[in-house]
Amino acid sequence: MLPRMASFRGVVRLNQLEGGFWELATDGGARYQLQGGDAGLRKEGLRVVVEGAVDKNAMTIGMTGPVLVVKAYQLKTG
Repeated sequence: MLPRMASFRGVVRLNQLEGGFWELATDGGARYQLQGGDAGLRKEGLRVVVEGAVDKNAMTIGMTGPVLVVKAYQLKTG
């Protein structure tokens, strides 16, 4: 069971490690590997607010930080 959902504001980045994966670099300095969302979310440099839950039990080869399971997102400007 995932923890309660929360909001995460930041910039989407493509990490090239092991074939590449998408991550969120938050305004607070944390990084999360993104899981879910659609093609509209997977764009380098996109400013967003992601609604989701952090799955600290997920195991990946990304080594960028915890997995953020995306439930919804909004594009932001500036």
